[in-house]
Amino acid sequence: MVENGNGVPWVLVSVSTAGAPASLRVQVWRRLRALGALYLQQSVCLLPARDPVVKEVRRLAARVRADGGTARTMTVEISDPGEYAQLVAEFNAARDVEYAEVVERTPALLAEIAAETAKGRATYAEVEESEADLDRFRAWLAKIAARDYFDAPGGESARDAVTACEQALAEFEQAALQAEAEPAAPAQAAGRRLRAVPPGREAAG
Repeated sequence: MVENGNGVPWVLVSVSTAGAPASLRVQVWRRLRALGALYLQQSVCLLPARDPVVKEVRRLAARVRADGGTARTMTVEISDPGEYAQLVAEFNAARDVEYAEVVERTPALLAEIAAETAKGRATYAEVEESEADLDRFRAWLAKIAARDYFDAPGGESARDAVTACEQALAEFEQAALQAEAEPAAPAQAAGRRLRAVPPGREAAG
């Protein structure tokens, strides 16, 4: 793939699902949304023409045609540096909105972990529940990163937010391990005391 002087070329996608099953429109929208397409107008969008993206777009276009819709894809170059920069800025702005939502929601998990710790409820079950929440954040962040073609500045804050959750969960898990180990200590000590009492002396005590 040959890049122009301003960066990667672009793939222009035009899709119409008229005459196709109603579900196709939703499926097309979801796939283009997952790819991070920038809509120029209704049914016409733009994506950087990187090999994995182009492959996905061609596969989607073939499916649209097979289901009775119409789809066209073409590679274009943006020769004007200002226009190219504007497109990149719009892609980054869209990703920053998504990254900001991650940053906005992660404090709830941190607060939950802190609350459970304060209540002395650091248990394996609570750790598993928090880990499931963290896995959802990781998956969400990975999906955004996959369509972050130009390293949107908001990515760093989102990654830091998820890392903070990982660190908090690691500490919470350690607290849970310690809490589960502590009840065994008194029982062990009691056993040692009983063994230390000479036979026949228990009743006299």
